[in-house]
Amino acid sequence: MTVVQFDSHSRKSPEAWVAPQLAVIVPSYNERENVALLYEKVTAALGATPFEFIVVDDNSPDGTSEVVREMARHHPNVRGIHRLGRRGLSSAVVEGILASAAPFFAVIDADLQHDETVLPLMLEKAIAGDHIVVGTRYSGEGSVGDGLSKTREAGSRFATKLSSLVTGKSLSDPMSGFFLMRRSVFDEVAPSLSDDGFKILLDIIVSAGRSRARQGKELRIGEVPYTFRPRHAGESKMSSIVVVQFLGLIVSKLSGGLLPTTFLLFALVGGLGVVVHMGTLWFTHEVLSFNFVWSQVAATLLAMTFNFMLNNELTYANKKLRGWRYLTGMLTFYAVCSIGALANVSVASWIYAYDGQFYVAGLLGVLMSVVFNYSVTKVFTWR
Repeated sequence: MTVVQFDSHSRKSPEAWVAPQLAVIVPSYNERENVALLYEKVTAALGATPFEFIVVDDNSPDGTSEVVREMARHHPNVRGIHRLGRRGLSSAVVEGILASAAPFFAVIDADLQHDETVLPLMLEKAIAGDHIVVGTRYSGEGSVGDGLSKTREAGSRFATKLSSLVTGKSLSDPMSGFFLMRRSVFDEVAPSLSDDGFKILLDIIVSAGRSRARQGKELRIGEVPYTFRPRHAGESKMSSIVVVQFLGLIVSKLSGGLLPTTFLLFALVGGLGVVVHMGTLWFTHEVLSFNFVWSQVAATLLAMTFNFMLNNELTYANKKLRGWRYLTGMLTFYAVCSIGALANVSVASWIYAYDGQFYVAGLLGVLMSVVFNYSVTKVFTWR
């Protein structure tokens, strides 16, 4: 047996290694032009504070992960998490936090719009007792600067007011993507956080607030103002899909988490699918003069195709199917929805025979098929 011996003199002594006090979590997608510059700016801002820089990249086609790996070869406090087959800001942030052992963590965007120079003050407030410290654009000397268009600023302010419905707290910028937090408080709520969506801070505040309220404890939230800067390079990830996902998160949190965000989005798509189905049925039957059976077949196929495509873009944007998997996913979706339609008819018929009220039977039948389709496609189509 060969014994491999290690040269003890070639290893760093335990005294040479300093445990990080802060983990800086950077979710990224197509940010190769930004991550290295962000690291330099964060390093300058934190000075002597030991920290680790964790970039969670969702398999960016622009090679962001390769840039991070090159950085890690030169900077021992840089780490990269290269995710395959999954996407989404919230899940990326959670994964990055769980990969660190630092007692505090900060979340900052890779696009350089957040002001890294306030990180020391945010950390100071957290050490002094705040559980969460939010970088705010709407309080004190904070401002959106040139970082948001007038339309996006108006939307951001409206979302801030809307989010107060679920946070129950008077916060100036609960929609911020820039915050610092105690790891111990995050660990209390990590299992209950949604892996969907765009605004992880809102989810954390609501979940942590409810968790600590059950324990008879207060969630202490501090704020540090900063000026939002224009994006350095690349394109914004904000889109209409993100807005819809945010609204789904609001409703999910209002329900106490009983209705998952993905289920709400799936049901919304199903409702739109009904409109497509009825419109197609009318057009093929009344305009094209198809008989009812063929009109119904055409309407059903078009509605199922519409539902699959929209669910792939919206409900399961973080698990989006592409290439060959897109085709096989569509076929499994057809199969599951066909079974769901049978379940709908079976349940509705049974309830109608028992109760005699067709609208109650029809509604419960539809609900049954939605729950069935959601549960099964989540396992077989977007697994």
